[in-house]
Amino acid sequence: MIFCEHCFNDREIASIICSVSASNVGECPVCHHREGHLYDTSTQSELTPYFEELLSIYTPSTMLPDTYPKAETRSLIDDLKERWNIFSGIPRIHIYEILKSVCHELYVNVPEILDGTVGIPELYDNVYLQSHALLKNNDWDAFVTEIKTKNRYHSKLINFDILEKYCSFIRKTYKTGDLFYRARISEQTGYPISEMSAPPAGKSSEGRANARGITCLYVASDVDTTLHEVRAGVFDFVSVGTFRLKQDITVVDLRAITEISPFVDGLEYLDHAINKQYLEKLNSEMSKSLRRSDSTLDYVPTQYIVDFIKSIEHNGTQEYDGIEYNSTTNPGGYNLAIFNPDLFECVSVSVYDIEKLQYTSKKVL
Repeated sequence: MIFCEHCFNDREIASIICSVSASNVGECPVCHHREGHLYDTSTQSELTPYFEELLSIYTPSTMLPDTYPKAETRSLIDDLKERWNIFSGIPRIHIYEILKSVCHELYVNVPEILDGTVGIPELYDNVYLQSHALLKNNDWDAFVTEIKTKNRYHSKLINFDILEKYCSFIRKTYKTGDLFYRARISEQTGYPISEMSAPPAGKSSEGRANARGITCLYVASDVDTTLHEVRAGVFDFVSVGTFRLKQDITVVDLRAITEISPFVDGLEYLDHAINKQYLEKLNSEMSKSLRRSDSTLDYVPTQYIVDFIKSIEHNGTQEYDGIEYNSTTNPGGYNLAIFNPDLFECVSVSVYDIEKLQYTSKKVL
């Protein structure tokens, strides 16, 4: 079978195809891209060990232990698409044929892996999870309950070594001079530059990344995002400061969690399958805005995890300067929580008049 790198969303697989098929460029018979690097399974086998090792973590449902939840089994194709986002928008039949061709020997020996439903036994193996899962009890809600109501500072539910390892795969660097934005509801005259940064230590309120009293600078990727994040009302005036980065920094980019390839060097396929959900949950929780009826206790779980990330060091030097996460108030935008506000300087302030708000809603009852 012949296909090309554009049949895949996964960057590692696409890169391998481009490398091993550098001289074979043409129209792909699968996705019809006119200038794809064509990979031919009849003459090439470079992808086989990658996919065979990934597929080895799956067990056909007929061979799963009786304790495995039947409702959690599904087709291999569905799992590869939803859990890993490996393939682009090509039809299921093409995904089936690609897997069958790339892993031909495996399919001959275990056809159920493609033709039936599958599961990952270790997802429900408590003994395995104790040492391989980011959350030892495999339960985010249980972690939230403990950290909010039972053990605030010394929870034993998190495997910090695993969290530190995954942080190293979602590092992102920003360069000196990069610009970000911070908003404050104000009078029409606006705030001066000197009052646009984070509150000083001891006077900070709670945030997703900081406890009360611990200073943290929250900035947004663009003006529109910071206006949404400040949650101003109609006819409010908002001061928006432009913040310039004073030196290169490294952050943990939680938005990149879904882009971590299962094929990246240094990650075990099985451990990645287990922990991907928790990392995605952390990004979701960081992005979530509190409702008026919510308690600031809802910030505690993410504060706890961010405090650990803040504490990671390399050769005695702080490894990360902040966290990057999605904006839920302005899809497409993102925010940074910066541990040391002095890394940025406010260089200008503009005042905006909020003239109109647009609401979207969903009926829940």
